[in-house]
Amino acid sequence: MAVQPILAFDIYGTLLSFEVVTQQLEHYLDDSARARTVSQTWRRYQLEYTWRLNSMGRYQPFLDVTKNALVHALADTDARLSADEIEHLMATYNSLSPFPDVDDALTQLTNLPQTRAVIFSNGTQDMVSKCVDRTPSLSRHRNFFQAIISADEVGQYKPAPDVYKHLAARVGKHHSGMQEIWLVSGNPFDVAGALNVGMKTIWVARDQAPWTDRALPDLKPTATVHSLGQVVDVIRDRVSQYS
Repeated sequence: MAVQPILAFDIYGTLLSFEVVTQQLEHYLDDSARARTVSQTWRRYQLEYTWRLNSMGRYQPFLDVTKNALVHALADTDARLSADEIEHLMATYNSLSPFPDVDDALTQLTNLPQTRAVIFSNGTQDMVSKCVDRTPSLSRHRNFFQAIISADEVGQYKPAPDVYKHLAARVGKHHSGMQEIWLVSGNPFDVAGALNVGMKTIWVARDQAPWTDRALPDLKPTATVHSLGQVVDVIRDRVSQYS
């Protein structure tokens, strides 16, 4: 019997880029270097907050986490924005730009037989749905994604094991079927979290950086690609092995 791979795509940093956020900050701050520092610091605190909340057994929706992280990043970098500018930046999170390789890769994957796909994100259903609807290269492939699966449904964040187990349950897989799920992510902590529960992973390293994560040194991506288009080759080979 042929194995049907299930692709679980992370969205932030994998399908969608944060570059538009940096551009908006450049407009407000009139300083490109400072804008990039604020943007990078914002993203760092956004992720750090999710991990802290997991460790403390607490939960806040991702939109709140994102805004709190922005306020922290602005304070750390001594950058000043008005309340309206902060709200506009928050709205930008619902209109992030896709990476250039997304549309073609999804078109090819749509035509690949025996493949299912979902979006799997820390973002809430509302946040992710708005991103998909407002991004043509995602919205035209909406039927390819059978579901949007959010960490919000669990009340924890990646890389907590229960978040990945929830993904497995939503796609109809149990412990014995974990290896049929392929996480596609550009975030090393996400890749490690999926590997930790027995899933397959494709790490999207667009900057061609080597895998250096050492939280659990024995965990390494099942496959590493440098563009989303190469995901097609990995999955095509996988399907052909079991056809």
